[in-house]
Amino acid sequence: MISVRNLAMRYGGVFALRDMNLSVGQGTIHAVVGESGAGKSTLVKVLAGVLRSNSGTIRVGDQIVTVDSPIAARKHSFGVVHQGLSLFADRSVLANLFVNREPLRNGFVSRREMEARSRTLLRQLKLDVDVHAPVGQLGMGERHYVELGRAILEGPRLLILDEPNSALDRRQTEHLFTVLSDLKAKGTSVLYVSHRLEDVFAIADQVTVMRNGRDVLTSERSALSEADVIDAMIGQQRGSLFPPALPANASTIRPRITVEGLSGGRISGVSFTARSGEILGLAGLEGSGVEDLFEMLFGLREAQSGRVRLPDGYGLPGNPTEAARRGIGLVPANRLCNGLMPDRSLAFNIGNIATGARNWGSRRYSPKAAIAAAARQIDALRIKGLPDAPVNSLLAGDQQKIVIAKWLETAPQVLLLDNPAGGIEAAAKRKIYALIRQMAANGCIVLLRSVEPSELTNLSNRVLVFHRGRVAGELSGAEMKRRTVLQLTTTGEMPEAERPKKKLVGAMA
Repeated sequence: MISVRNLAMRYGGVFALRDMNLSVGQGTIHAVVGESGAGKSTLVKVLAGVLRSNSGTIRVGDQIVTVDSPIAARKHSFGVVHQGLSLFADRSVLANLFVNREPLRNGFVSRREMEARSRTLLRQLKLDVDVHAPVGQLGMGERHYVELGRAILEGPRLLILDEPNSALDRRQTEHLFTVLSDLKAKGTSVLYVSHRLEDVFAIADQVTVMRNGRDVLTSERSALSEADVIDAMIGQQRGSLFPPALPANASTIRPRITVEGLSGGRISGVSFTARSGEILGLAGLEGSGVEDLFEMLFGLREAQSGRVRLPDGYGLPGNPTEAARRGIGLVPANRLCNGLMPDRSLAFNIGNIATGARNWGSRRYSPKAAIAAAARQIDALRIKGLPDAPVNSLLAGDQQKIVIAKWLETAPQVLLLDNPAGGIEAAAKRKIYALIRQMAANGCIVLLRSVEPSELTNLSNRVLVFHRGRVAGELSGAEMKRRTVLQLTTTGEMPEAERPKKKLVGAMA
């Protein structure tokens, strides 16, 4: 049993943790959830020895221990995977696994022992990589497994995971769950910090909800519903994570996207249609081709063959500037690298697109118009920030609202959403989902890609499932089940029970 009692952590006059209590039993997986700013990452940093609490105790069994440094955390057998990767991209997998813990023999580093232990570890993780390859050559999912491997290398008593699958697709996440279940069976305790409620309900034995630095709910996972957790996170009853569909605006025209035999990049022979006011879900593992489709529709990649007709009656745009001018918006998966200028103000980030969209001939940026646009969106979306505040000062949920807000100002005909709620907490997710519903009700064609099947099945009118560059199936109505989506994405085949109901790809009501 590892427990914390009355833990407090103060920054100046602000409490990040206040009377925080938590107990993790041996051989259990205990999830911690909460909105951004609830104190989850601070709790992780205190247990990891990165921060030292102002008061409170940490116990391992019956013994009070001091965790005042990462070395002390290792001494007490705490393994930690922080939210941001801490790997050295130019060093090998082997070097990263053993950084600051190289085994010695006669005063010298024993590479033979390092290689033997790393092979055993990689087999445990089912990670097929060259231990001598630089980490920078690995995929993002593989890097996360190297980080996990480093944390479990010495057989920790407590494994602490802070958003461990934020960059993992569904298949990689399921594999992570298998690894954690194996560790649990061997007696390892796991503290699992996540914003993905779907994953929490799939893997956790117990759940603790944090709000304002405190634990406000702890319960067996089996005794909780998703609504219970969300209500505890935000302190009031809000019901389901997914808002209901809104009635369509009858005044909107009904333009369509028509794609016939589109090939290029990793996609081949893709055909589908989408109409105004529709949310079309796109499911697929990493590399299945959905990213390539988005790049073509936004003018970032050329198609090799096929025909595309967009709502304005023309084909694919030649570049992103043309795409934006023609009413196509893109919310990328990596908001900080591709969707925002984090050091610039809210007004600049929103207005740079919005004011330009009204005057594409000159592409002139108007600070006055940008501030007005930002003020409108801050008020409409309840963004916690001022127009002149830098975007990197905002919480993740508000940053994502900014990415969407800059396109709301342009009233796009087509909005491409790549995992729009990734990396944000449940309450902010619900607001993002409500925005998506509103865009569709206003007549926008929304193409929604997500790594979370529940988002696709709860928000979409239909779901296209991509497998190895092709559309493996189209799901609608009762067919849109999590199990069906997962089987199609991983195997390319419909479940046996669903095959008689299978529809022709591209069929429209």
